[in-house]
Amino acid sequence: MKFKKDGSLKIMQITDIQEIPAISQDTLDLLEAAVAAENPDLVVYTGDQIKGYGVTYRGIGKEKEEEVSKVIAKLLEPVIKRGIPYAVTFGNHDRQIGISNHDQFYHVYKKLGECIGEQAEDLEEGGGTYNIPIYASDDSGKVISNIYLFDSGTDAKGGGYEPFDPRIIEWYKKTRDKLKEENGHYIPSIVFQHIPMDEYYNVLKRVKKHTKGAIRAFRTHKNEFYTLADNHGKDEMLNEPPSVPNKNTGEFDALNECGDVFAVFVGHDHKNSFVGRYKNIDLGFTQSSGFNEYGARTKRGVRMIILNEENPAQYETYTRTFDELVGDKVSKPFKDTLMFYAPESKDAAIPMVLKALGCIAAIIAAIILLIKLI
Repeated sequence: MKFKKDGSLKIMQITDIQEIPAISQDTLDLLEAAVAAENPDLVVYTGDQIKGYGVTYRGIGKEKEEEVSKVIAKLLEPVIKRGIPYAVTFGNHDRQIGISNHDQFYHVYKKLGECIGEQAEDLEEGGGTYNIPIYASDDSGKVISNIYLFDSGTDAKGGGYEPFDPRIIEWYKKTRDKLKEENGHYIPSIVFQHIPMDEYYNVLKRVKKHTKGAIRAFRTHKNEFYTLADNHGKDEMLNEPPSVPNKNTGEFDALNECGDVFAVFVGHDHKNSFVGRYKNIDLGFTQSSGFNEYGARTKRGVRMIILNEENPAQYETYTRTFDELVGDKVSKPFKDTLMFYAPESKDAAIPMVLKALGCIAAIIAAIILLIKLI
């Protein structure tokens, strides 16, 4: 990848498409409209391209890889037909299809369009971890910036999410130091991965339970409530708690160690879209883009990140959403409404069920009391 002659590089992040063989037309319309409107130089897919646990993939048998390839090809069509290079990492659901991320990368994505990058040599059994140097626009061969993609893992046994793999942290440090050795200084870098780090809570505002707009957190932040910080933008949103790993293995500390990483962008939590700063790193969420899974209704979208060759850390970012690109009506509004209000996880479902049972108990008690009074 090279900066363009005008010194810019336009990156589009697409995350949590989470599609099935019967792909939603709304998903396809959003992806086509976004790519057509922005014409990015690079598209980065940050995981959960497919709903690996979906019942519609079961029973396919030996043809499973072929079926996944068909779905991915359709989702990537707006990029492939325009000859736009793309990079891909994986989320917690991709591998649940029964095909490893490594095999998906080489047997599916590498055979479709211009999929750039090669898996990290030290992590051969994994998939979705590598880096992409961005070179100067003047053909000097000078590395100006760098993109890291990390495979952030999958669901943990017993609930929650796996700790971030310490081997990826060590690989990052080696790559960071090698880039410095080759170029004489640390290279300004941006990270893309699926699952957020625990430090994402540090860019939110902890509030009391009954604060307007307060979002309840679970597991490592059980019984805590949060809102966006006071300085958030009007188009930013926090509609669910960041779903972070059960254990913090030090990823953020490593990224912050030498000042090379200026931003991290994730997906995973479909109804969140914001950017906050903690210490020296911007921590950004991008909302989901798929309509066959829960999401922010017509605020589903993609994120644009525009790097500047003179100072990559002084980047521009914004989102493009379904309502502005396609329209304010979806093809299945009732289903979409149900998915918006449905609990995002088992943890979120438990208090909703208890509340519902409490309401039912109260109604029954009122009926019994009324009968006695009559």
